[in-house]
Amino acid sequence: MSAAKYAELGTFLRSRRERVRPADVGLVAGPRRRVPGLRREEVAHLAGASVDYYNELERGAGSQPSEQMLAALARALRLSADERDYLYRLAERPVPAQGGAASHIHPGMLDLLGRMTSTPAQVITDLHVTLVQNPLAVALLGDQSGFRGPRASFVHRWFTEPEARRLYPAADHDRLSRSFVADLRAAAARRDAKDPEARSMIRTLLGVSPEFAALWADHDVAFRRDDRKRLDHAVLGLIEVNCLHLFSEDGRQRLLWFTPAVGTDSAGLLELLAVVGTQEVVAP
Repeated sequence: MSAAKYAELGTFLRSRRERVRPADVGLVAGPRRRVPGLRREEVAHLAGASVDYYNELERGAGSQPSEQMLAALARALRLSADERDYLYRLAERPVPAQGGAASHIHPGMLDLLGRMTSTPAQVITDLHVTLVQNPLAVALLGDQSGFRGPRASFVHRWFTEPEARRLYPAADHDRLSRSFVADLRAAAARRDAKDPEARSMIRTLLGVSPEFAALWADHDVAFRRDDRKRLDHAVLGLIEVNCLHLFSEDGRQRLLWFTPAVGTDSAGLLELLAVVGTQEVVAP
């Protein structure tokens, strides 16, 4: 990166930071706040960066930020899609293709997620790539955001890695497999017919998973708009939840949130998630 690009990157980050109100990201303003918008340390915390590193970025110095760091900063600063792309170009990083693990999350959807403090919630793509989770979703499902490449899609892991199914009772696997395949067919059809991400994923699964190939041949198609799931949590035991979906306008992203199933004791178990925290959630 040139010195001019570093300087512009720092100026741009500072301007976006000063625009965001603390309440926009779930923070309390407090009576002693003397700066407009967020503090530098608050942005660093929201983006998972060190305060020193973020300070260097705003000063127009430091090392070139990675694509993962840029994605985290875009979310922390509630950038629009155009602003996110501009940030990547300033940092001389390729703008991520829509639908991948570094996909831009619409600020409105991110705002809704931030307001869901008492229920597990997460934002995923139409190919089931997890973009961001709130703490309760991590406690319920485990951290799903660290996967890259084809493994970023939970559907890909479901059909290629037995470990991915361990949170779900074996009796439910067939139903979930069929639901995933029908949803994937609907998502792929909604995308452009030449979309490389969806085509590559389907081609790979057809080649490595006989189960997927057999279900794909049935030609079932149905978006997953709501579902009732049983989760075999390692600490809390069996939890039955309703999984609800809110779709973005283009269908590429979904906000998922989990509520206790009526007629079960799951309400009390979900309340315990905040106590359990992010302990091991995969059933042994």
